[in-house]
Order: sequence, then C-alpha cells, then structure tokens
Amino acid sequence: QVQLVESGGGLVQAGGSLRLSCAASGRTFSRSLMGWFRQAPGKEREFVARITWSGDSIYYADSVKGRFTISRDNAKTMVYLQMNNLKPEDTAVYYCNAVVAGDNYWGQGTQVTVSS
Repeated sequence: QVQLVESGGGLVQAGGSLRLSCAASGRTFSRSLMGWFRQAPGKEREFVARITWSGDSIYYADSVKGRFTISRDNAKTMVYLQMNNLKPEDTAVYYCNAVVAGDNYWGQGTQVTVSS
C-alpha cells in the first residue's frame, strides 16, 4: 500500500516556476515507478512525467520536455516536479502517481494555475 500527498501548487504568471512535491508513505516506495499526471477542466487526465525507482530512466510528455524536471529522493520518499517557463495551458490539477507491483496509487491532487 502506498499513500501519496501532493503539495506546492498555486497561482503563477506565465513564464514563472513552481516546484511540486509528493510525499509518499509505504514500504515499497523505493521499488515503485513514480510519475506525475494532470487534468485540466473538461479534459481527460494526461501523462506528464515518469521516473523509475532507480532514477535511471525518465520520460516526459512532449508538451513539457525542456521545461519540467522530475526527480525523486528514495531516502526521503519524495518525488518532485520542477516546472519552469510555465504556460497558461499548463493550468490543471496535478496528481502524483505510483505503480507498485502493477497497482496504481494516486494522490488527491494539487491545483496549478498559470495566468497570462
């Protein structure tokens, strides 16, 4: 079982930066595939970024490549999403995701709003 709690969302102007954090609990965190997804109003939830348990493989959606950076600290059981050069189209609720032994776990989400 994995519990996830996101933080760090807020309101920022276009071109600004935010850093999202995801605090995870559960003994299997260090072996989990961690990721971030987002859901804008009226749209389906979409993939943003993913990182393997060792951190040696990282994947990004094309829309955020070069602007967002995902990282993890297994000792602190934390996952981060550094978001730079934010755009109004990045406005969404951002969810932390963990995949452990084929099971998906989700946080409650944190709102990111980018004003133009």
